[in-house]
Amino acid sequence: MDAHGANLLIIIPAYNEQGHVGEVIRDVNGALPGADVLVVDDGSGDGTAAEAERAGATVLSLPVNSGYGVALQTGYKFGVRAGYEIIGQIDADGQHRAEYLTQMLEALKRENADLIVGSRFLGADGHYKPSLARAMGIGLFAHLTTSITREHISDPTSGFQLMRNRVARLFCSDVYPTDYPDADVLILLHRTGYRVREIPVQMRPSPGKSMHSGHTGPYYVYKMLLSIFVTLLRRGTKVIPQAKLAP
Repeated sequence: MDAHGANLLIIIPAYNEQGHVGEVIRDVNGALPGADVLVVDDGSGDGTAAEAERAGATVLSLPVNSGYGVALQTGYKFGVRAGYEIIGQIDADGQHRAEYLTQMLEALKRENADLIVGSRFLGADGHYKPSLARAMGIGLFAHLTTSITREHISDPTSGFQLMRNRVARLFCSDVYPTDYPDADVLILLHRTGYRVREIPVQMRPSPGKSMHSGHTGPYYVYKMLLSIFVTLLRRGTKVIPQAKLAP
């Protein structure tokens, strides 16, 4: 595989990201010129899909707004069906800096990992300042994930990821939590025998409300704790299911 992205797909889930998504696509193309870019337009009411097409991305448009996890799983199904060896994801609002995709790709191979997470906290440089509520939520789930997996996880809510095909195939199955895929997904991967590693990245402040920014508050905490509990009840054997890829 070419180090600059041959047989590599980058998924961008997007909801009402006109004015941002085109620049994100150009940033991805600049960082990984050989990669293919897929925008999953999650029922946007603006010009997100048209802007993404003008920027050169393949676009899949969902008929209604279905949420962050469903948009991601749609991208995984596309990538698995098309046979991409490595599949990544980056937010459409510009918060994630595509320049780090190269380092994430190198780490995936160097660490012999199955999934690489770009962490805004691992470097401890203080560049990212979340709200108090968000910081408390991230801290809670970082502690839980680290305790359960016995691997240091500093940023369990980061949606900036790069994974091998076998992980995306697992995410195409019904074990993937399509409402809030965060810490529960990292625990799921650990329980099924996959190797997760973080690398430090820098992120920009979100310019507005992104698809991932709603993952705060009491309801999110309740749903995530419930999802983690269900994940812990699953058998801890590695499985690579034959995913049902029908729409």
